[in-house]
Amino acid sequence: MSTYLLVHGAWHNGECWKRVVPLLEASGHRVLAPSLTGYGDKAHLLGPEVGLDTHVDDIVALILDEDLTDVILVGHSYAGLVVSSAANRVPDRIAHLVHLDAMVPRDGESAADVMPVTQALIDLALASDSGWRVPPLPELPPPAGLFGVTDPEDVAWLRTMLSDQPVRCLQQPVTLDDPALDAVPRTHIHCTAGLPDGFARRPVPATQPDGTPAQVWELATGHDCMITMPAELTGLLLRLG
Repeated sequence: MSTYLLVHGAWHNGECWKRVVPLLEASGHRVLAPSLTGYGDKAHLLGPEVGLDTHVDDIVALILDEDLTDVILVGHSYAGLVVSSAANRVPDRIAHLVHLDAMVPRDGESAADVMPVTQALIDLALASDSGWRVPPLPELPPPAGLFGVTDPEDVAWLRTMLSDQPVRCLQQPVTLDDPALDAVPRTHIHCTAGLPDGFARRPVPATQPDGTPAQVWELATGHDCMITMPAELTGLLLRLG
């Protein structure tokens, strides 16, 4: 049995993994898909003080409180920053790090460094009446859709999960200063359909920090692949268990 810890991206909550969790569990694995502070069952905690560091604390606390080891830690989108910093703090508990169509930072980088288009969202939030709220991205014509989701029923379901992102999440930098993190193997899963203009993906280095060749897999679907291709995504994740 493996332990999968699935971390949702910006604007979402843990419910987005609803179609993947039972498929992993059916193969005998333990699966956790928490909502980060400010989302889902923790929506009442949303505020301007919530940032990337808050979400890293969420994941590290869960790992320690549940005494999780040999964790396959999966970060989607913005959560590539979250899982990277979390793994840096408890590298001995991480068996594999998975960047699922995710931001892949270097030490000291923020979301705006990894994906410069994010700076426009930061600027809009700072200039807004709230001064800190970043609303979800709008739905676009297919194939981009709403975070890559185009089926009307799925779009309606996804909308029930979405809420504002605190701007500090996009401003705070990651910390990747533990040499032990380099030994953690990692996999990149890229969604290849419906990428909006301006959202260029940073190339994956040919060699990973542990010296092994990069492992990059692709899914021919939009960004929220856990909604649009749950079986196919599960199949890939099971290869790591």
